[in-house]
Amino acid sequence: MEGNENRSQDQAGQIFENFVQASTCKGTLQAFNLLTRQLDLDPQDHKNFYPRLKSKVTTWKAKALWNKLDKRATHREFKRSRASMSSKCLIVGGGPCGLRTAIELAFLGAKVVVVEKRDTFSRNNVLHLWPFTIHDLRGLGAKKFYGKFCAGSIDHISIRQLQLILFKVALMLGVEIHVNVEFVQVLEPPKDEENQQIGWRAEYLPADHPLSEFEFDVIVGADGRRNTLAGFRRKEFRGKLAIAITANFINRNTTAEAKVEEISGVAFIFNQKFFQDLKEETGIDLENIVYYKDSTHYFVMTAKKQSLLDKGVIINDYIDTEALLCGDNVNQNNLLSYAREAADFATDYQLPSLDFAINHYGQPDVAMFDFTSMYASENAALVRERGSCRLLVALVGDSLLEPFWPMGTGCARGFLAAFDTAWMVKRWNQGSPPLEVLAERESLYRLLPQTTPENINKNFDQYTLDPGTRYPNLNSTCVRPHQVKHLYITQELHHFPLERASSVRRSISLARRESDIRPNTLLSWCQKQTEGYWRVEVTDLTTSWQSGLALCALIHRFRPNLIDFDSLQEEDVAGNNQLAFDVAERELGIPPVTTGEEMASAREPDKLSMVLYLSKLYELFEGLPLRAVDSTGQNNALFSDNSTVFNSHLNLILPRKRTPRVESKTEENDMNKRRRKTVSHFPEPSSFSNRSTGSEREFGRLQEGRNQNKVKSMAIQLQAKLEENASNHSLRRQGTLRKEFPQTLGGSDTCHFCKKRVYVMERLSAEGHFFHRECFKCTVCATTLRLAIYAFDVDEGKFYCKSHFNRGKANPNLRKRRAELKNLQEEAAVKWKAEEAQPPKSPTESVCTTDSSVETLPPAFQSSTYALAERFCSR
Repeated sequence: MEGNENRSQDQAGQIFENFVQASTCKGTLQAFNLLTRQLDLDPQDHKNFYPRLKSKVTTWKAKALWNKLDKRATHREFKRSRASMSSKCLIVGGGPCGLRTAIELAFLGAKVVVVEKRDTFSRNNVLHLWPFTIHDLRGLGAKKFYGKFCAGSIDHISIRQLQLILFKVALMLGVEIHVNVEFVQVLEPPKDEENQQIGWRAEYLPADHPLSEFEFDVIVGADGRRNTLAGFRRKEFRGKLAIAITANFINRNTTAEAKVEEISGVAFIFNQKFFQDLKEETGIDLENIVYYKDSTHYFVMTAKKQSLLDKGVIINDYIDTEALLCGDNVNQNNLLSYAREAADFATDYQLPSLDFAINHYGQPDVAMFDFTSMYASENAALVRERGSCRLLVALVGDSLLEPFWPMGTGCARGFLAAFDTAWMVKRWNQGSPPLEVLAERESLYRLLPQTTPENINKNFDQYTLDPGTRYPNLNSTCVRPHQVKHLYITQELHHFPLERASSVRRSISLARRESDIRPNTLLSWCQKQTEGYWRVEVTDLTTSWQSGLALCALIHRFRPNLIDFDSLQEEDVAGNNQLAFDVAERELGIPPVTTGEEMASAREPDKLSMVLYLSKLYELFEGLPLRAVDSTGQNNALFSDNSTVFNSHLNLILPRKRTPRVESKTEENDMNKRRRKTVSHFPEPSSFSNRSTGSEREFGRLQEGRNQNKVKSMAIQLQAKLEENASNHSLRRQGTLRKEFPQTLGGSDTCHFCKKRVYVMERLSAEGHFFHRECFKCTVCATTLRLAIYAFDVDEGKFYCKSHFNRGKANPNLRKRRAELKNLQEEAAVKWKAEEAQPPKSPTESVCTTDSSVETLPPAFQSSTYALAERFCSR
């Protein structure tokens, strides 16, 4: 009897080992079905499947795997698999992110069903793994399923191997997986239900599949870029034309192949000689190349279009990207030769043979595609309610946020989104108000595109479903419940347009907006808006903007009160551009992508930067009414500064504080224009604004008979110069109350922190400084900062987290400087009040001593102005 039991256990152990070592999707399913029959297990009994499987398979290898899964299951958030026992979840797509989400939901105790339209895992392409991703997969027993997993310094894995690992873990945890089943659409609960409650279901192909009767209350879209779940608007990010080529060669695992070193990423800007030699020897012109050694030799490279045309890979040159890369316009044989030559040169001809691996179509595994555009969903989740049935709808993986492959963010951010989604389902099943659940999910989604290996928590052992264990300085309430009301849908699917609530005010730099602006559309719009402006002719998105006049004209077209276009000089390229950048940042909330000096010194502006910058202006101004201008050049009252009609449009987008400006009603000559233009470049303290207005009126009365007075003109010029210098001593407050940035601040080619070169695709901008994402840290504690939460000390030019900035206020030196400034302002105010009480002086007196407009400066600067003006009077 005991012998029979031992043989049964040995047989079960052998079948389980076959399941663990299966190398295909079909083989895994066959081994799993055999295992469940042998052990008399019911895969649909998700609550008891894993405990029963664990009790019947007791080999030492299996126990090591159970220990790892048990350790994960003991996290307090799972509540011993009881946190979401009442939930039924459908996951559309069996990719890595869909399966990772299914595993977390299974740990929560939910009934999880995954539908996958294919029955093969054939993607040989290799994924880069962040350290936390490696740690997470090891915790799921990845090493037990794939012995080579991240051995040594290896930090990558093929998509196929990753899918197999997660596929097996999901099956062991009781996840029900159906292959060769295609999801079509969500079906609403019927309206005419009488005696029986029928919930949300789905339509599949084949239509008669048993899953057609499966009811669920949570559905997760994980089917990639195509995303078949309705209701999610997408935004598109477009950049320069970028053509990628991926190639997989057979890895025979020979000694010679093992000696070839991998290339984790070589870009032209870092190793120009390599790419120049490649071009000279082979005629292949690349921007970057990566080589990973996995089950195949995997190469991915970005090729330049002209090189592909010269080598005959692309037959005809078309402007439209889809037409350029369509199958009829690609010579497949030349593409194979191109990829083989590049791979051979990159490995220094050390690979003994470069035979292409075969994909699931039976063709050589080589692909050429365009990643000029990337898509992201505008929202991460929504709720539908029909009758008494609610449905929580969420996205993960590429359906939510499509990765930029050279940065290797796809798998890591996909896993983070899976954890965030599982946390949302847990909150959903705890009975939290739906709007609070959605608001928290959207708050976390805003963090996702910003995540890097450097700015997430480094203690991976502490990672759980709780977002606070993964994201430092987490603010899970940055999106409020009233801002997500439009994501709670109570009507039929096709009757509810998913538009953002009109009460939501967002910053241009942080807003998630649908951006499907194509360069041709953007160019046409810019040409239309700048038509008729002096010396402005927009013919492209680069050189036409270099003088700065076109940028100023575009802003002036909609906001003529912000820029005095007639005073601009074409030869002042740096000044024109800096003026446009400063006005756009201060008044419109659009951060600069470069500086005026760089625009002037560059041979031609960077097209990608200009497209990104102009797209933000397009998104802001498109659809807004133009400011009317009458024959006298004055703004129509309908669109004046106080016009609620115009500002109501901007308030939907821009949460900003408007800086006070001097309002003048005097006649304008050239000198006065230049003077007020200089003053308008920096906001004055509010205590001075009333006095400034009175001074301007007095200045206007004196001006009527003295426009030719040279001493007055000199005094005004001197005052303007002193005001410009004085602006450098102004205090700048943090957040939206900050003042204008000096033009001499750090350029886009140098990081403010490390002083190394920073490129467009990797930089951030704050307070007029450019820097690497990973360098944006608190000066005191080195905590990674985010653009939404930081403090800046303008005197020291340093960035802080809020806690250390507040502590810095107690610094004696800082207190002393602030006290001196306060005393200076109080003295000025007392003096001005005393002078206002005096009767006005005779109009025959010298304007050098009566020009009240000079009094808008602090006393120290007033005395300098008078002294210099009197010196000129004496000449």
